[in-house]
Amino acid sequence: MRRRLAGGIRAGSPMTSTISLPVWLFAVIVALAVLAAVDDVFLPGLRWYLRRRVNRAIAEVNARFGLELPTFQLTTRRVLIDRLVYDPEVMATVGAVAAERGVERESLMVEVTSIAREMVPAFNAYFYFKLGYWIARRLLRGFYRVRLGFAHERAAARAPPDTAVVFFINHRSNVDYMLVTYLAARSVALSYGAGEWARLWPIRNLLRLAGVYILRRESGDPLYRKVLERYVQMATEACVPHAIFAEGRLSRDGRIHRPRLGMLGYITKTFDPAGAYDIEFIPVATNFDRVMEERTLVADPDADFRGRGGKFIFGSTSMFFARMVWRKLQGRFPGFGVACANFGEPVSLREWAGERGLNFSKLDRKQLFEAVEELGEELTRRIVDVVPVLSVPVVSAVLLEAEGPLEGEAVKRRAMQWLDDARALGAHIGLREGSEAADIERAVQSLRKRRLITETEDGFAPEERHRPLLAYYAASIQQLRAHLERKRSGPE
Repeated sequence: MRRRLAGGIRAGSPMTSTISLPVWLFAVIVALAVLAAVDDVFLPGLRWYLRRRVNRAIAEVNARFGLELPTFQLTTRRVLIDRLVYDPEVMATVGAVAAERGVERESLMVEVTSIAREMVPAFNAYFYFKLGYWIARRLLRGFYRVRLGFAHERAAARAPPDTAVVFFINHRSNVDYMLVTYLAARSVALSYGAGEWARLWPIRNLLRLAGVYILRRESGDPLYRKVLERYVQMATEACVPHAIFAEGRLSRDGRIHRPRLGMLGYITKTFDPAGAYDIEFIPVATNFDRVMEERTLVADPDADFRGRGGKFIFGSTSMFFARMVWRKLQGRFPGFGVACANFGEPVSLREWAGERGLNFSKLDRKQLFEAVEELGEELTRRIVDVVPVLSVPVVSAVLLEAEGPLEGEAVKRRAMQWLDDARALGAHIGLREGSEAADIERAVQSLRKRRLITETEDGFAPEERHRPLLAYYAASIQQLRAHLERKRSGPE
């Protein structure tokens, strides 16, 4: 038997013979084998591991903060895209545009799908509450002394689960969102819209994980506007917390201007006071001792630097950031001072609409615009009410309002008087009680080192070529003072 088996296999048989393969074919076979192993073994394991981390993060958030994330935020991105693309209102708009342009619906559906993929975020609870929070904390505290100056008792209270919370924020710096998100991270997971600068790789991928949806500013395309409108409305109806910037763009002169009404209109358009959910708007005011974008904003206040493209914005910001990090590593970076946010008295849209007998879902175009305009102005006034008063804006205002140079003690005395007067009017001071005089002195030295003010034998005075920059900082609290004085004197 052994002889028969051994003799049955001949040398050089097909099972044992050597074959030759070209190197390129061998490389292809190896590559396919590796891809198969990755697809069948590595990726399923990685997805299981990531899902486990995300679920742990969600459970930890629920346990530590009592925060229950809306189902909409936990829905997979692919499902949200399909819901948005095949939304009845979006489909109706596709039909109307196809008839108007004389094109096939299929070609427009491809465009709508592309818009939805560009816009819809991929919220990840682990990234938001773990990595994102850690990054925001490190960056903010690395550059600023972060403070929560004031929070109205209703703003600090946790909103009911059937309420969509919308933070209505003045836009002083691109740091605004990071500051508000960091301060509110224990209460809500905010979603907000970012402009063209956020479309750059890898920024867009990271922001999507944080719940950000990407916007095209000033787009007149009816398809794009309808997709954006429906996404915002779907998120609002699902009670996803939002953050929107009142002015829609960075302030060029330091003042808070009239609100842009587009996003506010999208959010309120389908609201029914008798419906299942309420919308609570929380006015938020931010202020900084130093705004990173100050020179770009003040150099040409009439220019929209966003028009130079996302690469310019990202590149210039990255270069500035790198310079500051290098100085910090060298021990030559004293910091940018205080970054402060105040949370004003919220507005319940159900109560606000009920007092005026309004049902937003039944208003015609003109009536809706008038109602949204009134609401926007009310929210903007509440933002101005709570603008934080900080040391650099106060010193800037004191030196600009003086008729000549002031000695150091005179600057400190007038600044302290400015703070007392503002406090008497009801302003919220962003300086720690007991350290106000030291903060004023620190602000004077900071402005001197930055050569925004000069020191002579007669005292401190604004550097002439930097007066616009000092005016930019002073404008925030000068507007606040004038606003509070008007309120005290009588109805506006």
